[in-house]
Amino acid sequence: MELTRSWDALVAQRALAGDDALADILAASNAPGVISFSGGLPSPETFPWEALSEVVGGLAAARDASALQYPPTPGLASTRAWLRERVERIDAVAAAEDELLVTSGGIEALDCIGKAFLEPGDLVVCERPTYLGAISGFRLHGARLETVPVDEDGMQVDALEALLAGGARPKLVYTIPDHQNPAAVSLAPERRDALAGLARRHGFLVVEDVAYRELRFDGRLEPSVWSRAPESVVQLGTFSKTLFPGARLGWAVGPAEVVSRLAWAKQTSDQGAGSLAQRIAEELGRSGRLDAQIERSRAFYERRWQLTRASLEQHLGEVAGWVEVTGGFFTWLTLRVPADTTELARRAIEAGVAFVPGRPFFADGGGADALRLAFSLAPEERIDEGIERLANLIEGG
Repeated sequence: MELTRSWDALVAQRALAGDDALADILAASNAPGVISFSGGLPSPETFPWEALSEVVGGLAAARDASALQYPPTPGLASTRAWLRERVERIDAVAAAEDELLVTSGGIEALDCIGKAFLEPGDLVVCERPTYLGAISGFRLHGARLETVPVDEDGMQVDALEALLAGGARPKLVYTIPDHQNPAAVSLAPERRDALAGLARRHGFLVVEDVAYRELRFDGRLEPSVWSRAPESVVQLGTFSKTLFPGARLGWAVGPAEVVSRLAWAKQTSDQGAGSLAQRIAEELGRSGRLDAQIERSRAFYERRWQLTRASLEQHLGEVAGWVEVTGGFFTWLTLRVPADTTELARRAIEAGVAFVPGRPFFADGGGADALRLAFSLAPEERIDEGIERLANLIEGG
């Protein structure tokens, strides 16, 4: 007689603790006829199709084995050298060879930080709201999460200072200082200075996620938190938003002692980011084609935002407020009428429009009256129609 088994009995408790509600909403957002403002995906219209064909063809014609062979865990030497040059050009601070690691995107870098630095019960401070992948990743490693609010100038660093004065001793403070996901705000220069100062005085590690930094519409980049305190900050970057996400390529730059621990953690992850992606990014970067693509992407997403903003003003001005966007993929809406946006998101799918409700972005609860709209992927000709559908749903109660 065969044993009837429930595999849930063997599943680790951490894997049973997740909530499938958001996954269900995101899956349904791809249904035919749904205008989606949900996933924070770059538009394929920004992908470097011709340049990619030329680079890959060139690597193949040259029989460049580095593009197809296993890479060293920290990354290919030539790619790391180019990345260090690029980071120095952008931030005016040089990173030593042992201070930069190539990663398989930003989320792998976060996972490596969790593996290397977090034990059950360790305290991590994050923004309220913040990237839901960071929340779930830190919790997977057993961290306790405390939050500090954001306003139009990003993380309220004075609230973090008050938390520290009250006795909190975090190992990590996680921030997205540029065009934050999901709140779309950016950290003011004086707050960047203050955060760097707190890290020095209190001995915590700032984890600075710069996923959207280079997508500021006017091209002007604020100095990073890492550039202000390179001994106390690890900066995580990704090419998923600026090159293409299929590359699964990013970087971590920070103190050598931190980067070496991340490289150790990467040994139990993928052992090394894909060599082909590394060589593609390097070739596009060294030839100037990556920077040209980023410049085109800025203009592309600014146009998408202006269309979204005009539609919000026309259809939602009476029932919601939103963040005025200066870069990135998102805006953040707060409803002025009673509603639970999680339930609203389910009904929105039936009405033919999709967004991400606010709750998953709050580590300590909240967000029931908020939602994230991603304008990066929605077709230009359907943005107004989608927001009108959303407005009709909200106003209909």
